Amino acid sequence: MIRFFDTTDAATLAGLVPLLEVGFNHEQQHQELMLTDILHAFAQNPIPPAYDPAWSFPASSAGGEEWVALTEGIHSIGHAGDSFHFDNEKPAHRALVGPVMLKRNLVTNGEWLAFMQDGGYSTATLWLMDGFAAASNEEWQAPGHWRKVDGEWRVMTLGGLQPIDPESPVCHVSYYEADAFARWRGKHLPTEMEWEVAARAGQLNDAFGIVWQWTRSAYAPYPGYRAIEGTLGEYNGKFMINQLVLRGSSLATPDGHSRISYRNFFYPHHRWQFTGLRLADYGG
Repeated sequence: MIRFFDTTDAATLAGLVPLLEVGFNHEQQHQELMLTDILHAFAQNPIPPAYDPAWSFPASSAGGEEWVALTEGIHSIGHAGDSFHFDNEKPAHRALVGPVMLKRNLVTNGEWLAFMQDGGYSTATLWLMDGFAAASNEEWQAPGHWRKVDGEWRVMTLGGLQPIDPESPVCHVSYYEADAFARWRGKHLPTEMEWEVAARAGQLNDAFGIVWQWTRSAYAPYPGYRAIEGTLGEYNGKFMINQLVLRGSSLATPDGHSRISYRNFFYPHHRWQFTGLRLADYGG
């Protein structure tokens, strides 16, 4: 690489800047995934090791009015401008959003424990068919990385095995679990458009920096989307099927990597990532 940069003319190097920028941002994604994978591996260990014994879960900024109201309106969705973005964030387009109420705060461990105690994992009517099959086959009884010790639930974290904090946002839940929880509460998951509008208005507590938040939006191309020509065209476009969009960022996301238009995506059964949820209410 050093020889390449030393022997390549300036015009050619300048043309590589967009590719390098994508590469740097891709590396940041893998910095997050390294922590995710380390925690997942440690969570399988019967002697729960700690990646960083001094680590603690980020404090939540929960508070304020319980619900955020979005009146019906047409809003611009997606990335605008020339600052860095992935191709799946464009083109910016207009979308009809609302009326809807979004929960200002993330769903907490305490709320999830109530779901569990009410038989949430064993009540088939709360679940999508594929979700209940996954929960049954995998014998889910709690979020990922939770384990019962002497009759009490604990959670495996980057700081090792820790007691469940009922006030902290729930983490390591799949889309299937998030959807079942929302149905148990008589609510819904928000769409990614609803999340973006509320986040742009600064109405969501902990929109960034704690957990990625599941939406009920399928990961699909925006209207008018075209994959980039060449190798980079495979970066996002080929994954736009059978996955769900998450918004925000997590405690493992590198500083400066998150933005309101960022579209993360995972399969609905995945729960090893730092994933949580907030609720939506359409009334009626």
